[in-house]
Amino acid sequence: MDNALYWIQPGGLPGHPHSWAAKDYAMTYLEVVFRYGAAPGENALRAIDGMREVYGVRRVEFNDRERTVRVEFDASRLKAETVARLLRQAGVDARERLALA
Repeated sequence: MDNALYWIQPGGLPGHPHSWAAKDYAMTYLEVVFRYGAAPGENALRAIDGMREVYGVRRVEFNDRERTVRVEFDASRLKAETVARLLRQAGVDARERLALA
C-alpha cells in the first residue's frame, strides 16, 4: 500500500493495540453563531439535516427573529471556519460570526 491515497487502520477490535473507542476520547463541544442574510429555503434545510450526519455537528438552531444560526459542534474535529463552510455549502447565506456573551 505504498501508493495508497489513504490508509484505514484496524480499530474498534477488542484487545487490539490500536483500538479507539468513543469512550476513550472526551469530546469538547462548542457553539458558534453566524448571522445570515436570506432566509434558508426548503432545500437548505434538507441539506442542514444532512450536515448533522457529518461527524462532529451536534445541533443546528435557527433564530428567524434575529436572523442567526447557532451550531454546536465537536471542537476536537471541526473549526468554526469549517462549520461556516458547511453551512454555505448547504445553501445558508452565513455571514459574519457573532461573539457569544
